[in-house]
Amino acid sequence: TSPHVTAVHEVDMTSVVRHREANRGLMADKGIHLTYTPYFVMATIAGLKMVPEMNGRFAEQGIVINRRIHIGVAVAIADGLVVPVIRDTDERSLTGLARTINNVTAQARRNELTADQLQGGTFTLTNHGTGGSLLATPIINQPQAAILGIGTIVKRPVVRSQVTSLLPSADDAIVIRPMCYLSLSFDHRSIDGAMADAFLKTVKETLEGWNEREK
Repeated sequence: TSPHVTAVHEVDMTSVVRHREANRGLMADKGIHLTYTPYFVMATIAGLKMVPEMNGRFAEQGIVINRRIHIGVAVAIADGLVVPVIRDTDERSLTGLARTINNVTAQARRNELTADQLQGGTFTLTNHGTGGSLLATPIINQPQAAILGIGTIVKRPVVRSQVTSLLPSADDAIVIRPMCYLSLSFDHRSIDGAMADAFLKTVKETLEGWNEREK
């Protein structure tokens, strides 16, 4: 249905990992299992606000942009995959998202989701990295304009430098960081490469600049 194009960015998850390590015990005391998914959802919200066309769909009469943000989060179950939708996602805190994701994931695995919970999404996020996948090219959940794939987070050596030149420098340092690939598949009828990169850049910057306090 859609001419699929996929763009890939790499993100340093150090700030998010540090925040999760500092807060998951507190969340557990509230009965909440804090995974990385709510962080990716919040970063996705920032990207959708930066590039509203991502939160839309292609139609014969033109591009339709949704005013409200309803993000579908793919959940693996015994006999396949379901995508429960979190409505008005941008109105929730990290804690609220974590609790909601816990709840819908449990409902999905007990086969208790209603038809209404599986409809009306405006954008989809799939965390294929939970199975160890580094990189994927996810298929758009029609009629949405795009889907964001999250690869597994792994420690890798990366080069950090104080200079902007790509030439080797005495300022270069090889450090170990928790890294992750973000792959955005999008409908090229309504999204171009520049918009996709702007979206991914915002998602990346949100994750890499995560504050030590809960958002």
